[in-house]
Amino acid sequence: MLGIDTCLAEVMSIPGALEAMLVDHTSGMAVACSSTSVVDAERSAAALTEALRATTDGLARTCPGEVVRIDDMLVTTDKGHHLFRPLETVFEGPLVIYVHLDLERSNLALARHRLRSISSQLTT
Repeated sequence: MLGIDTCLAEVMSIPGALEAMLVDHTSGMAVACSSTSVVDAERSAAALTEALRATTDGLARTCPGEVVRIDDMLVTTDKGHHLFRPLETVFEGPLVIYVHLDLERSNLALARHRLRSISSQLTT
């Protein structure tokens, strides 16, 4: 089982990773943050949580009667790729791994694969 610091170090080792956060999905608070740039972790964590909630709610409304579970979510902007990975954890509540990837230097398939592997090590 990975610890939180090791988890973030692993996420930051993904080629093109610019910043990574572990976010408490219930409260919207940053549990841990690691980045190569200055970031307001608390405000970012709250905003990222709201984006994930809005997506989940929107999908639930388009699929009434079905259970919607997001494995991962990708948002691509002109500044980079933003990858979210919700986790079922043994910690206090549901967590989300977030990574911001450089648009030019990242490989999305590799990033998704690595994030899936890292998240499974964190939750076991």
